[in-house]
Amino acid sequence: MLDIIVLGSGAGGGFPQWNSNAPACRAAREGKIPSRSQASLAVSGDGRNWFLLNASPDLRAQILATPELHARDTVRSTPIQGVILTNGEIDSITGLLTLREREPFNLYGTAATLAQLDANPIFESVNREIVPRLFLDEEHPVALPNKDGTASGLTLRAFDVPGKAPLYAEHLPSQKGETIGLEISDGQHSMVFLPACADLTPAIRERIRRADALFMEGTLWRDDEMIRAGLSPKTGLRMGHISMSGPQGIIATLHDAPIHRIFIHINNSNPVLIPDSPERRTAEEAGWTIGEDGLRLTFGDHS
Repeated sequence: MLDIIVLGSGAGGGFPQWNSNAPACRAAREGKIPSRSQASLAVSGDGRNWFLLNASPDLRAQILATPELHARDTVRSTPIQGVILTNGEIDSITGLLTLREREPFNLYGTAATLAQLDANPIFESVNREIVPRLFLDEEHPVALPNKDGTASGLTLRAFDVPGKAPLYAEHLPSQKGETIGLEISDGQHSMVFLPACADLTPAIRERIRRADALFMEGTLWRDDEMIRAGLSPKTGLRMGHISMSGPQGIIATLHDAPIHRIFIHINNSNPVLIPDSPERRTAEEAGWTIGEDGLRLTFGDHS
């Protein structure tokens, strides 16, 4: 069985972003269109024990909104068995600080990402004696254990993805493993998690085609979106993100992938967040689901 819950589907800053007065953000504040917290997923092989894919700044609220992640059994406990990081971006790691109350779980990351955590003493509040930091070697599968050592039923494969260093580390030399994707399988079904990707290489496309579901970054509709809106001088590719639209964009590149395709990590500037927009219609007609917080996919059953 492979059970997947979208805890958050927004990009950094969420939707509405705290300092945005754009029409879409105003509409979300007024409850006219759905809000979105920052991107993270929960996956399980049995519907009881869960692994988090990235730890967003909104993690506490995401846990409270997801009964499957609530404490149970003892006075202090959690069904969260581990956290798997795809990069060291602020949007992916800040939620670790929410998990600092001496609760055991396993923390997985590449050497580059773990080194970025090591370099910031604030993350020592997540006690290493309680929360071991475990090295992910790209392409070598890991049979994910529950924190008590029993089998979770899930296998993890990390794979290298074109991207960039976290914003706070852009002045440092680039390192291998700064951005990865994740493939998680129960032996019969699999999903791919790509919350950041600057290029869909042939190897990545082939991996996607073998999966049952893809949770793909949908940060921007077009590469110069932030520049046109006067929000940033950077293109999407400069930020490490391939756009949804255009001849080299995600929709065109993956038009024939015969799987469930869900956009997550959607920036507040992206017009697909508006339900009746032409961009939303284009994406949906191409077979994509625009991810929302709480969306759930299950492959197999609990038997």
